[in-house]
Amino acid sequence: MRVHVLQHVPFEGLGSVFTWLQARNAIVTTTRLFEAASFPALSEFDVLVALGGPMSVNDEDDLPWLRDEKRLVREAILSGKAVLGICLGAQLMASSLGARVYPGSNKEIGWFPIYACEHHSDAFVFPTATDVFHWHGETFDLPNGATHLAKSEGCLHQAFQVGERAIGLQFHLETTAASADAIISNCRDELVPARYIQTEQELRAVPPSRYAGINALMESVLGYITRGAA
Repeated sequence: MRVHVLQHVPFEGLGSVFTWLQARNAIVTTTRLFEAASFPALSEFDVLVALGGPMSVNDEDDLPWLRDEKRLVREAILSGKAVLGICLGAQLMASSLGARVYPGSNKEIGWFPIYACEHHSDAFVFPTATDVFHWHGETFDLPNGATHLAKSEGCLHQAFQVGERAIGLQFHLETTAASADAIISNCRDELVPARYIQTEQELRAVPPSRYAGINALMESVLGYITRGAA
């Protein structure tokens, strides 16, 4: 399995996804957009993973590589590749398919529940309710034809699926204690009092079982989108 990763900042990496890929002897390549914007051809990967980052998908004037990145994401989705978008990555998926991305009515930073949306298709099914790690201020409209998979009290569109193997997650299932520490250390200025923003102490207070739970759910998502992949 050949996996290409779109990484936007040094402190938001693959987290638990890396362990899952290692266990399957995946060949992993990475575009580190904070260093250079060089993108692969579609023929060079089987799975595309777009990670998070503090920028907006609407920052094309300041970050012109966003146009090429969206083009790659769109082409990967439409060609039937396995595609996983996490936070900014999910917003890139939505934007690449023509949906609007904009500031949400609430910033969500912390451990808050998501709720599965009912759907009558073969799309991925989330648990009825589960606490996950959030760190986002923007949200998106669902792309045309997308299946709505999850929502939360603070944000209606938390997850969606396009086609058979492309899933966008507004939240972070890949988070480990180490990756949580990295984003807190780099973005703690965003931890201001608000309804859906927890304190640094609350963010760090969760037991190891909380990380194990979301990482297991990420494994389910990865297994779903890569079923049948080389």
